[in-house]
Amino acid sequence: MSDDRRTLVELAELREAGFAESAAREATLRERTLAKLLGGLWHTTRPDRFDAILNSGAILPEPNIPNNERWGALADREHLPYVRFLGGVSLFEFEGFDPEPYRERCPASCWAYFVPFHSMWERAVWIEIDRSKMVPPTYISGSELLNKWRTEGAYGHNFMPEIEAAYLGPLPRAAFKRAFLVCKENAGITELAV
Repeated sequence: MSDDRRTLVELAELREAGFAESAAREATLRERTLAKLLGGLWHTTRPDRFDAILNSGAILPEPNIPNNERWGALADREHLPYVRFLGGVSLFEFEGFDPEPYRERCPASCWAYFVPFHSMWERAVWIEIDRSKMVPPTYISGSELLNKWRTEGAYGHNFMPEIEAAYLGPLPRAAFKRAFLVCKENAGITELAV
């Protein structure tokens, strides 16, 4: 093998080793984050949007952000994410959540895309919501949302069955219990003031 070819192979092997190390760190961070999320009701957002949420006093269903930065927002109204279509804020219910059985029941669900953070963000803030302040009809639990979606035949709208819940309208800061920041850069989890 020529020296040039050997150098390319060595560089490729180093790059692959770096990818593997990064993937392992992210998997570990996912496990640590999920351990914090289990049993709770959560909303996730980018750190800069968290500051805007604190300043406005609520998580808004239609925050003032560009449409191309919204999850699934490039679709027409009949194909928007279901919670947004309803005029709500997406929440994640991790009560009794177990990834493997969930993956078997809901193979198209993309929960790991958001845990520990949206892959394009590389950082996220998770805000825990006080369940005692979530009452119907403003709050729709994950199981109720799945039933509503089926009853309405809203199959053109995506959501994460069982674990995605909805709060219809602005979700007030008074319902926040705690928050933490997850960061890829240092694989850290930092508690935040709410």
